[in-house]
Amino acid sequence: MSQKGHKRPRLSNKLLGVVCALALGGGGVAVVAGNASAGQEGERAAQTTTIDCPDVGEKLTAVPDQAKAEVDKNLAQLDDQVADAYRKLAAGEAKGDALLGQLKGQRDKTIAGMADAIGRSAERPQELASLSACTMKKAPAAEDGGGGAQAEGQRGAAQAAGQKGGPAKSDFVNITKIRPNVRTPAPARGASTGSFSSQCGRNENGHFNPDNVIVAPGVSNGAHHMHDYVGNVSTDAFSTNDSLAKSGTTCGNGDQSSYYWPVLRLRDGKKERDAQAPGGGQDGNVGTILQPKQVSITFKGSPVSKVTAMPRFLRIITGDAKAFTNGTANANASWSCTGFENRQLKDKYPTCPKGSDVVRTHTFQSCWDGKNIDSANHRTHVAFPDRNGRCQKGFTAIPQLVMRLTYGVAPGARFAVDSFPEQLHKPVTDHDDFINVMSNGLMNKAVGCINDGRTCR
Repeated sequence: MSQKGHKRPRLSNKLLGVVCALALGGGGVAVVAGNASAGQEGERAAQTTTIDCPDVGEKLTAVPDQAKAEVDKNLAQLDDQVADAYRKLAAGEAKGDALLGQLKGQRDKTIAGMADAIGRSAERPQELASLSACTMKKAPAAEDGGGGAQAEGQRGAAQAAGQKGGPAKSDFVNITKIRPNVRTPAPARGASTGSFSSQCGRNENGHFNPDNVIVAPGVSNGAHHMHDYVGNVSTDAFSTNDSLAKSGTTCGNGDQSSYYWPVLRLRDGKKERDAQAPGGGQDGNVGTILQPKQVSITFKGSPVSKVTAMPRFLRIITGDAKAFTNGTANANASWSCTGFENRQLKDKYPTCPKGSDVVRTHTFQSCWDGKNIDSANHRTHVAFPDRNGRCQKGFTAIPQLVMRLTYGVAPGARFAVDSFPEQLHKPVTDHDDFINVMSNGLMNKAVGCINDGRTCR
């Protein structure tokens, strides 16, 4: 049942608690070998198929203000169409050329509507028409099947797709088998070596929803996966700058910023309360939602210069939720284990030894164009520095947000990040979102600490 365009209450922590310990089908915790890198043998013949579509949003470089609302709506509709097509594919309801043909027809109309909206106040982008055709993509299959999802209709198909769609054994690697691979530029003269931390909790108040106000404003379930939130307590698809500025926060110092990321789940066959909800089971995201043991939010400096203040309401997305089909150009996943964080994994989940926790590290872009709080594709207004820490011409250094999330996961337990259905819960799709709602005074305090080499919180 569609919820688009309708505001609905936020899911509470109680609502998202585990309400049933019954395993779906075969159930049980899938075990990954702890002394081998992902057990790829035996998986070569076991493959699954997903849908690979051009990411229209990534191709947008300029959208007139008058067209933004309609373009955002159309982009969300494209995501809906791909998700629905994948559900049909995973459930065996449609396949091959017939499914791709139907999907292309839907995308043709939606992309044309988007181009028309832009064309009413600017030059109509003709190149978008070439982005409607999709292809099939093969991937290693999950060994935990999907036959346990017994619900009827589309909800059952989506849950089955979630079990069938990942993760695969080859998505995991033993962290002890990885060599150290982290390089940190040495601070140069004039570097800003301080830091400012925001203490925002671990989402103890149960702020979850499958929205993304940056990418799909005004659209319920615009993410097709569940988000964990800390900071601003009101953030959902319908938030505005004004509503965020008036809202309370879980952070200290009055930091009203919004920090959110896809939840991590145990693939334990258990029914979470969102098992039949959008963003949860309806979108193939199944299993027990894990609460982080720790959420660390730190703003750091530049190794080569001082930093300048972020503008209020600056939006930054790090990583790419569609990196499995888009490729890794914008991917920025970093998975590791406590005690081994000099070894970071970009396209694998870590299998951690006993006593070591799973770590997700999200390092945000720290170069800003000096003008815009957002951009048409939500990327071009910010950038990463080069390997020596320098910003490209026309960009200035701002505080670099680094978020570190730790999770207690038993050695060998299977887990996965929530994802768009067709992205198969791949580790490379991990991402994080941030809206700066600090007051100018608090941001200036943070900048002062960073530039003076102090450690503040």
